[in-house]
Amino acid sequence: MVKVLMKGNEVIAEAAVHAGCKYFFGYPITPQSELVAYMARRLPEAGGLFLQAESEIAAINMVYGAASTGVRVMTSSSSPGFSLKQEGISYLVGSELPAVICNIVRGGPGLGNIQPAQSDYFQATKGGGHGDYNIPVLAPASLQEIVELTQDAFDIADRYRTPVILMGDGMLGQMMEPVEFGVCRETEWLKKEWATTGTRGDGGPKIITSLELDAESLEKRNIHLQQKFALMKEKEVRYETYQIDDADYIMVAFGTVARITMNAITKARQNGIKVGMIRPISLWPFPEKPFIETRDQVKSYISVEMSAGQMVEDVRLAVNGHAPVDFYGRTGGVVPAQEEIYDKIMSAAGGATV
Repeated sequence: MVKVLMKGNEVIAEAAVHAGCKYFFGYPITPQSELVAYMARRLPEAGGLFLQAESEIAAINMVYGAASTGVRVMTSSSSPGFSLKQEGISYLVGSELPAVICNIVRGGPGLGNIQPAQSDYFQATKGGGHGDYNIPVLAPASLQEIVELTQDAFDIADRYRTPVILMGDGMLGQMMEPVEFGVCRETEWLKKEWATTGTRGDGGPKIITSLELDAESLEKRNIHLQQKFALMKEKEVRYETYQIDDADYIMVAFGTVARITMNAITKARQNGIKVGMIRPISLWPFPEKPFIETRDQVKSYISVEMSAGQMVEDVRLAVNGHAPVDFYGRTGGVVPAQEEIYDKIMSAAGGATV
Protein backbone atom coordinates (compact mmCIF):
# COMPACT_ATOMS: atom_id res chain seq x y z
CA MET A 1 0.00 0.00 0.00
CA VAL A 2 1.14 3.51 -0.86
CA LYS A 3 0.85 6.45 1.51
CA VAL A 4 -0.88 9.54 0.13
CA LEU A 5 -0.75 13.08 1.54
CA MET A 6 -4.35 14.23 1.99
CA LYS A 7 -6.51 16.69 3.89
CA GLY A 8 -8.66 15.33 6.70
CA ASN A 9 -12.03 16.04 5.08
CA GLU A 10 -10.89 14.30 1.91
CA VAL A 11 -9.62 11.32 3.90
CA ILE A 12 -13.08 10.85 5.42
CA ALA A 13 -14.63 10.86 1.95
CA GLU A 14 -12.11 8.47 0.41
CA ALA A 15 -12.33 6.16 3.43
CA ALA A 16 -16.11 6.06 3.00
CA VAL A 17 -15.72 5.08 -0.64
CA HIS A 18 -13.29 2.33 0.38
CA ALA A 19 -15.84 1.17 2.97
CA GLY A 20 -18.43 0.68 0.24
CA CYS A 21 -20.41 3.91 0.58
CA LYS A 22 -22.41 4.36 -2.63
CA TYR A 23 -24.65 7.30 -1.79
CA PHE A 24 -23.86 10.68 -0.26
CA PHE A 25 -26.25 13.54 0.41
CA GLY A 26 -24.79 16.71 1.82
CA TYR A 27 -24.70 20.47 2.00
CA PRO A 28 -21.56 22.62 2.22
CA ILE A 29 -20.64 24.30 5.49
CA THR A 30 -17.21 25.29 6.77
CA PRO A 31 -15.01 23.59 7.94
CA GLN A 32 -16.20 20.39 6.21
CA SER A 33 -17.02 21.70 2.73
CA GLU A 34 -14.04 19.87 1.17
CA LEU A 35 -15.66 16.58 2.16
CA VAL A 36 -18.75 17.43 0.11
CA ALA A 37 -16.68 18.68 -2.83
CA TYR A 38 -14.52 15.55 -2.82
CA MET A 39 -17.56 13.29 -2.79
CA ALA A 40 -19.07 15.21 -5.72
CA ARG A 41 -16.08 14.19 -7.86
CA ARG A 42 -15.11 10.85 -6.39
CA LEU A 43 -18.36 9.01 -5.74
CA PRO A 44 -19.56 8.92 -9.38
CA GLU A 45 -16.13 7.53 -10.31
CA ALA A 46 -16.76 4.68 -7.85
CA GLY A 47 -20.18 3.88 -9.31
CA GLY A 48 -22.10 5.76 -6.63
CA LEU A 49 -24.35 8.79 -6.52
CA PHE A 50 -23.67 12.22 -5.03
CA LEU A 51 -26.40 14.77 -4.55
CA GLN A 52 -26.09 18.20 -3.01
CA ALA A 53 -29.33 18.71 -1.13
CA GLU A 54 -31.07 22.06 -0.81
CA SER A 55 -30.51 22.01 2.96
CA GLU A 56 -29.20 19.91 5.81
CA ILE A 57 -32.77 18.89 6.64
CA ALA A 58 -33.27 17.63 3.11
CA ALA A 59 -29.94 15.77 3.19
CA ILE A 60 -30.73 13.73 6.30
CA ASN A 61 -34.14 12.78 4.94
CA MET A 62 -32.54 11.67 1.67
CA VAL A 63 -30.25 9.52 3.81
CA TYR A 64 -33.37 7.99 5.38
CA GLY A 65 -34.74 7.07 1.97
CA ALA A 66 -31.49 5.55 0.71
CA ALA A 67 -30.83 3.67 3.96
CA SER A 68 -34.29 2.09 3.66
CA THR A 69 -33.04 0.21 0.60
CA GLY A 70 -30.06 -1.24 2.49
CA VAL A 71 -27.26 0.64 0.71
CA ARG A 72 -24.29 2.17 2.51
CA VAL A 73 -25.06 5.88 2.74
CA MET A 74 -23.43 8.89 4.36
CA THR A 75 -23.94 12.57 5.04
CA SER A 76 -21.75 15.19 6.70
CA SER A 77 -21.98 18.66 8.16
CA SER A 78 -20.59 20.98 10.79
CA SER A 79 -22.19 22.06 14.05
CA PRO A 80 -25.09 24.34 12.95
CA GLY A 81 -25.95 22.00 10.09
CA PHE A 82 -25.65 18.98 12.35
CA SER A 83 -28.24 20.57 14.64
CA LEU A 84 -30.66 20.78 11.72
CA LYS A 85 -30.29 17.03 11.14
CA GLN A 86 -31.40 16.01 14.63
CA GLU A 87 -35.05 15.23 13.86
CA GLY A 88 -33.99 13.08 10.91
CA ILE A 89 -31.41 11.28 13.04
CA SER A 90 -34.11 10.41 15.60
CA TYR A 91 -36.20 9.03 12.72
CA LEU A 92 -33.26 6.88 11.58
CA VAL A 93 -32.85 5.45 15.08
CA GLY A 94 -36.58 4.83 15.49
CA SER A 95 -36.77 3.10 12.10
CA GLU A 96 -33.54 1.16 12.73
CA LEU A 97 -31.76 2.37 9.62
CA PRO A 98 -27.97 2.20 9.17
CA ALA A 99 -26.11 5.32 8.06
CA VAL A 100 -22.92 7.22 8.82
CA ILE A 101 -23.15 10.89 9.79
CA CYS A 102 -19.99 12.98 10.04
CA ASN A 103 -19.78 16.13 12.16
CA ILE A 104 -16.67 18.32 11.86
CA VAL A 105 -17.29 20.46 14.93
CA ARG A 106 -16.78 24.23 14.95
CA GLY A 107 -17.07 26.89 17.63
CA GLY A 108 -20.52 27.74 18.97
CA PRO A 109 -23.19 28.19 20.15
CA GLY A 110 -25.23 29.74 17.35
CA LEU A 111 -23.36 30.34 14.13
CA GLY A 112 -20.22 30.79 16.24
CA ASN A 113 -17.14 30.65 14.04
CA ILE A 114 -15.27 28.21 11.82
CA GLN A 115 -12.54 27.37 14.34
CA PRO A 116 -12.18 23.87 15.84
CA ALA A 117 -14.20 22.85 18.89
CA GLN A 118 -15.51 19.79 20.71
CA SER A 119 -18.61 21.44 22.12
CA ASP A 120 -21.07 19.13 20.33
CA TYR A 121 -20.19 16.31 22.75
CA PHE A 122 -23.51 16.46 24.63
CA GLN A 123 -25.49 16.63 21.41
CA ALA A 124 -23.73 13.59 19.96
CA THR A 125 -23.54 11.37 23.04
CA LYS A 126 -26.79 12.14 24.85
CA GLY A 127 -29.20 11.82 21.92
CA GLY A 128 -29.51 15.20 20.19
CA GLY A 129 -33.05 14.64 18.94
CA HIS A 130 -36.29 13.57 20.61
CA GLY A 131 -36.96 10.24 22.28
CA ASP A 132 -34.94 7.76 24.32
CA TYR A 133 -31.99 6.82 22.17
CA ASN A 134 -28.21 6.67 21.86
CA ILE A 135 -25.97 6.56 18.82
CA PRO A 136 -22.44 5.14 18.58
CA VAL A 137 -19.99 8.06 18.33
CA LEU A 138 -16.42 7.53 17.10
CA ALA A 139 -13.77 10.23 17.58
CA PRO A 140 -10.52 9.80 15.59
CA ALA A 141 -7.32 11.56 16.64
CA SER A 142 -5.37 11.24 13.39
CA LEU A 143 -6.08 10.98 9.69
CA GLN A 144 -4.95 7.37 9.57
CA GLU A 145 -7.34 6.58 12.38
CA ILE A 146 -10.10 8.22 10.32
CA VAL A 147 -9.54 5.53 7.69
CA GLU A 148 -9.98 2.75 10.25
CA LEU A 149 -12.91 4.30 12.12
CA THR A 150 -14.83 5.18 8.97
CA GLN A 151 -14.80 1.50 8.02
CA ASP A 152 -15.80 0.63 11.59
CA ALA A 153 -18.63 3.16 11.47
CA PHE A 154 -20.21 1.54 8.41
CA ASP A 155 -19.76 -1.94 9.88
CA ILE A 156 -21.35 -0.95 13.20
CA ALA A 157 -24.21 0.75 11.36
CA ASP A 158 -25.00 -2.41 9.41
CA ARG A 159 -24.46 -4.76 12.34
CA TYR A 160 -26.93 -2.99 14.62
CA ARG A 161 -29.14 -1.19 12.09
CA THR A 162 -28.29 2.20 13.56
CA PRO A 163 -26.89 5.53 12.49
CA VAL A 164 -23.29 6.08 13.61
CA ILE A 165 -21.63 9.45 14.17
CA LEU A 166 -18.04 10.11 13.14
CA MET A 167 -17.04 13.23 15.07
CA GLY A 168 -13.94 15.34 14.56
CA ASP A 169 -13.12 19.02 14.87
CA GLY A 170 -12.21 21.71 12.37
CA MET A 171 -8.51 21.12 12.94
CA LEU A 172 -8.83 17.43 12.07
CA GLY A 173 -10.83 18.26 8.96
CA GLN A 174 -8.29 20.80 7.69
CA MET A 175 -4.94 19.23 8.61
CA MET A 176 -2.88 17.20 6.15
CA GLU A 177 -1.11 13.91 6.94
CA PRO A 178 0.07 10.87 4.96
CA VAL A 179 -2.45 8.01 4.99
CA GLU A 180 -2.88 4.62 3.39
CA PHE A 181 -6.10 2.86 2.51
CA GLY A 182 -6.64 -0.85 2.96
CA VAL A 183 -9.16 -3.19 1.40
CA CYS A 184 -12.80 -2.96 2.46
CA ARG A 185 -13.76 -5.68 4.92
CA GLU A 186 -16.64 -7.00 2.85
CA THR A 187 -17.10 -9.95 5.22
CA GLU A 188 -18.63 -7.45 7.65
CA TRP A 189 -21.52 -6.77 5.30
CA LEU A 190 -24.80 -8.38 6.28
CA LYS A 191 -27.67 -9.58 4.17
CA LYS A 192 -30.44 -7.05 4.72
CA GLU A 193 -33.70 -8.96 4.55
CA TRP A 194 -35.49 -5.91 5.89
CA ALA A 195 -34.53 -3.58 3.01
CA THR A 196 -37.34 -2.13 0.89
CA THR A 197 -36.02 -3.30 -2.46
CA GLY A 198 -39.28 -4.88 -3.59
CA THR A 199 -40.66 -8.32 -2.77
CA ARG A 200 -41.17 -9.40 -6.42
CA GLY A 201 -44.27 -11.23 -5.28
CA ASP A 202 -42.42 -13.19 -2.62
CA GLY A 203 -44.04 -12.45 0.72
CA GLY A 204 -45.82 -9.41 2.05
CA PRO A 205 -44.74 -5.77 1.86
CA LYS A 206 -41.74 -4.52 3.82
CA ILE A 207 -42.58 -1.44 5.83
CA ILE A 208 -40.02 0.84 7.48
CA THR A 209 -41.41 3.41 9.88
CA SER A 210 -40.92 4.83 13.35
CA LEU A 211 -44.63 5.58 13.77
CA GLU A 212 -46.46 3.48 16.38
CA LEU A 213 -49.79 4.99 17.37
CA ASP A 214 -50.44 2.31 19.98
CA ALA A 215 -48.61 3.14 23.22
CA GLU A 216 -47.87 -0.47 24.15
CA SER A 217 -46.49 -1.20 20.68
CA LEU A 218 -44.22 1.84 20.89
CA GLU A 219 -43.07 0.77 24.34
CA LYS A 220 -42.12 -2.65 22.93
CA ARG A 221 -40.08 -0.90 20.25
CA ASN A 222 -38.38 1.24 22.87
CA ILE A 223 -37.54 -1.84 24.96
CA HIS A 224 -36.08 -3.50 21.87
CA LEU A 225 -33.97 -0.41 21.15
CA GLN A 226 -32.74 -0.22 24.74
CA GLN A 227 -31.66 -3.86 24.53
CA LYS A 228 -29.74 -3.03 21.37
CA PHE A 229 -28.08 -0.03 23.03
CA ALA A 230 -27.05 -2.27 25.94
CA LEU A 231 -25.46 -4.72 23.49
CA MET A 232 -23.54 -1.89 21.84
CA LYS A 233 -22.31 -0.73 25.26
CA GLU A 234 -21.00 -4.24 25.82
CA LYS A 235 -19.44 -4.84 22.39
CA GLU A 236 -18.47 -1.51 20.82
CA VAL A 237 -16.34 0.33 23.41
CA ARG A 238 -13.05 1.68 22.05
CA TYR A 239 -10.27 3.50 23.89
CA GLU A 240 -6.51 3.90 24.15
CA THR A 241 -4.36 4.28 27.26
CA TYR A 242 -0.92 5.81 27.63
CA GLN A 243 1.42 5.28 30.61
CA ILE A 244 -1.36 4.75 33.16
CA ASP A 245 0.17 1.77 35.01
CA ASP A 246 2.21 3.90 37.43
CA ALA A 247 0.35 7.19 36.98
CA ASP A 248 -0.51 9.43 39.90
CA TYR A 249 -2.48 11.69 37.56
CA ILE A 250 -4.46 10.68 34.49
CA MET A 251 -5.40 13.05 31.71
CA VAL A 252 -8.56 12.36 29.73
CA ALA A 253 -8.81 13.73 26.19
CA PHE A 254 -10.16 12.74 22.79
CA GLY A 255 -9.52 13.69 19.19
CA THR A 256 -6.83 16.23 18.34
CA VAL A 257 -6.74 17.50 21.93
CA ALA A 258 -5.40 14.09 22.97
CA ARG A 259 -2.42 14.60 20.64
CA ILE A 260 -1.61 17.95 22.23
CA THR A 261 -2.07 16.48 25.70
CA MET A 262 0.36 13.66 24.86
CA ASN A 263 3.16 16.21 24.37
CA ALA A 264 2.37 17.85 27.71
CA ILE A 265 2.50 14.43 29.40
CA THR A 266 5.93 13.75 27.89
CA LYS A 267 7.25 17.02 29.30
CA ALA A 268 5.70 16.40 32.72
CA ARG A 269 7.25 12.92 32.85
CA GLN A 270 10.64 14.44 32.05
CA ASN A 271 10.15 16.62 35.11
CA GLY A 272 9.33 13.72 37.40
CA ILE A 273 5.52 13.81 37.37
CA LYS A 274 3.92 10.41 36.88
CA VAL A 275 1.06 11.20 34.53
CA GLY A 276 -0.74 9.14 31.89
CA MET A 277 -3.76 9.42 29.64
CA ILE A 278 -7.03 7.69 28.79
CA ARG A 279 -8.21 8.53 25.28
CA PRO A 280 -11.85 7.64 24.61
CA ILE A 281 -12.24 6.64 20.96
CA SER A 282 -15.90 5.75 21.30
CA LEU A 283 -17.49 8.74 23.01
CA TRP A 284 -20.64 6.64 23.19
CA PRO A 285 -20.48 4.02 24.48
CA PHE A 286 -18.10 5.72 26.90
CA PRO A 287 -15.15 3.56 28.03
CA GLU A 288 -15.75 3.08 31.77
CA LYS A 289 -13.38 0.11 32.19
CA PRO A 290 -10.02 1.99 32.29
CA PHE A 291 -11.44 4.36 34.91
CA ILE A 292 -12.72 1.51 37.06
CA GLU A 293 -9.30 -0.15 36.85
CA THR A 294 -7.35 2.98 37.83
CA ARG A 295 -9.62 5.06 40.03
CA ASP A 296 -8.29 3.66 43.33
CA GLN A 297 -4.63 4.25 42.42
CA VAL A 298 -4.60 7.83 41.10
CA LYS A 299 -4.66 11.13 42.90
CA SER A 300 -6.86 12.83 40.30
CA TYR A 301 -8.12 12.84 36.73
CA ILE A 302 -7.97 15.91 34.49
CA SER A 303 -10.33 16.17 31.53
CA VAL A 304 -8.94 18.36 28.75
CA GLU A 305 -11.42 19.55 26.13
CA MET A 306 -12.21 22.18 23.54
CA SER A 307 -15.48 22.84 25.36
CA ALA A 308 -16.76 24.12 28.69
CA GLY A 309 -16.36 20.65 30.19
CA GLN A 310 -18.98 18.42 28.61
CA MET A 311 -17.03 15.14 28.85
CA VAL A 312 -16.35 15.81 32.54
CA GLU A 313 -19.78 14.41 33.39
CA ASP A 314 -19.00 11.02 31.86
CA VAL A 315 -15.57 10.94 33.51
CA ARG A 316 -17.11 11.65 36.91
CA LEU A 317 -19.74 8.95 36.41
CA ALA A 318 -17.02 6.43 35.53
CA VAL A 319 -14.81 7.45 38.47
CA ASN A 320 -17.87 7.31 40.76
CA GLY A 321 -16.39 9.45 43.52
CA HIS A 322 -13.25 7.33 44.01
CA ALA A 323 -10.95 10.22 42.98
CA PRO A 324 -11.22 13.94 42.20
CA VAL A 325 -11.98 14.94 38.60
CA ASP A 326 -10.56 18.28 37.44
CA PHE A 327 -11.00 20.07 34.13
CA TYR A 328 -9.09 22.27 31.74
CA GLY A 329 -10.65 23.58 28.57
CA ARG A 330 -10.84 26.35 26.00
CA THR A 331 -14.00 27.41 24.20
CA GLY A 332 -15.14 29.37 21.18
CA GLY A 333 -12.65 27.75 18.83
CA VAL A 334 -9.54 28.38 20.93
CA VAL A 335 -7.22 25.36 20.88
CA PRO A 336 -5.53 24.56 24.23
CA ALA A 337 -1.75 24.81 23.91
CA GLN A 338 0.73 22.22 25.13
CA GLU A 339 2.19 24.66 27.68
CA GLU A 340 -1.25 25.39 29.12
CA ILE A 341 -1.96 21.70 29.65
CA TYR A 342 1.51 21.17 31.11
CA ASP A 343 0.92 24.02 33.57
CA LYS A 344 -2.37 22.40 34.58
CA ILE A 345 -0.60 19.10 35.25
CA MET A 346 2.07 20.82 37.34
CA SER A 347 -0.55 22.77 39.25
CA ALA A 348 -2.45 19.56 40.07
CA ALA A 349 0.81 17.97 41.20
CA GLY A 350 1.60 20.92 43.42
CA GLY A 351 4.66 21.86 41.40
CA ALA A 352 5.73 25.16 39.91
CA THR A 353 5.04 25.74 36.22
CA VAL A 354 8.05 26.03 33.95
